[in-house]
Amino acid sequence: MTLAILTSRVNVGIHAPEVSVEVHITHGKPSFSIVGLPEMAVKESRDRVRSALINSGFDFPLQRITVNLAPADLPKEGGRFDLAIALGILAACGLIPQKNLDAYEFSGELALSGQLKAFNGALLFSIATAQRGRALMLPVDNAIEAAVVENSHVYGAATLLDVYQHLLTPTLKKTPRPTLIEPIEFEHDLADVYGQAQAKRALVIAAAGGHHLLLVGPPGTGKTLLANRLLGLLPPLTDKEALENAAIGSLAGLAFQDATWKQRPFRSPHHTASSVALVGGGSPPKPGEISLAHHGVLFLDELPEFNRSVLEALREPLEAGTITISRAAQRAEFPACFQLIAAMNPCPCGYHDTFGKACRCSPEQIKRYQQRLSGPFLDRIDLHVRLKPVSHYLLLQAHQNNSNLEPSSSAIKSQVIKARLAQCLRQQKLNHALVQAELKSHCHLDASSQVLLAQALSTWQLSARAVHRLLRVARTIADLANRPEIASQHLTEALSYRCLV
Repeated sequence: MTLAILTSRVNVGIHAPEVSVEVHITHGKPSFSIVGLPEMAVKESRDRVRSALINSGFDFPLQRITVNLAPADLPKEGGRFDLAIALGILAACGLIPQKNLDAYEFSGELALSGQLKAFNGALLFSIATAQRGRALMLPVDNAIEAAVVENSHVYGAATLLDVYQHLLTPTLKKTPRPTLIEPIEFEHDLADVYGQAQAKRALVIAAAGGHHLLLVGPPGTGKTLLANRLLGLLPPLTDKEALENAAIGSLAGLAFQDATWKQRPFRSPHHTASSVALVGGGSPPKPGEISLAHHGVLFLDELPEFNRSVLEALREPLEAGTITISRAAQRAEFPACFQLIAAMNPCPCGYHDTFGKACRCSPEQIKRYQQRLSGPFLDRIDLHVRLKPVSHYLLLQAHQNNSNLEPSSSAIKSQVIKARLAQCLRQQKLNHALVQAELKSHCHLDASSQVLLAQALSTWQLSARAVHRLLRVARTIADLANRPEIASQHLTEALSYRCLV
């Protein structure tokens, strides 16, 4: 046989479309060409495959070898096609029957010695392969990660020779699905934060409805402490959500951790991060911090210190929950349904409008500092909270008193889960994701609330987007109070969290 056809896959965003690896060997001047829009790393497969075959004890055919990666208009990148190409050459030489290849998909990079090396995105390949009902052959270092997928058939091999022998006489054992550990309680407890009652309340509302939160206050008021404790109020990921996050992490090259795979991610990039690092990009496009924070929390400390163009790039994903990255040859879409928790000082020195310490900033400096955040960006953040320094008396009393009277995260978490359950039963989504038509159905206002909203509109000149977000927050507050309709006290509290708009 001079023609062999195998199946592999390529990453396009969070999808893994099928790639047919066609290997044809014919008489002619010895050559080895790869076609089908390969990038440089794929073209270099010629040298890796040749050395791997020779060092595995096979004779490399001194004929004309043509490898086609179809479809030809889909860009191919990385060394993950090495295994399929090498096996295709062996099959085209008649060493492996074609029928033995049809039930498998192959991915893996070859070392010159014939060893199989791990690659990024194996979990995406496993999901797609399981949907097609095929088995997946890949490096042993990727096997545990790929076997997480339910109903998958994963075989991990250490060398090219192991794969060859298995295709003739099955010798490799199917990788069992790993026993996944239930997530442990988050170590940071809300009870450790003294005072700041309004900020804690805003944190509970954000957790219950999935809302974005901005904390504004001088240094040392607990902004970072509060942000780090949001995860302790959120329920663990479902299996489906955990698999989505693990697939994104696999594509980004993050190691799979069975002990933490159902914990929600918490990403905290430095303020020097570029827009590509934050929203994703590159060639080929890779997920950024907002996608790595999918179903979790993205914490941006020192918010005005971020480059303005970086923050403006967040405007669309904050509303859409996805990010689309377009390049000349490729377009990739990544999920980015995250909760934004941001923190900032009120001025460059940090002590504007603070008792006890004099602010060193001029009014013009304060204005320039706060104007680093655009109105449309602030408009997309549901909750704005100003923090004041905690009194020395309260800190000393809390330090001397061993008994902590502050509510714990576990106690508040039950309220959050109850409110989230009510939202899912009513509308199959959290309140932050309600669209305009759903707001009409689920955010009923009584007469006094309608008067209050009309007064707020005329006084604060709120945008339509701000009004919608105001109603979503009020709906969450009503859910925490177990009320079917939004009352005036719920709307009043929601209005108190719009201090920067």
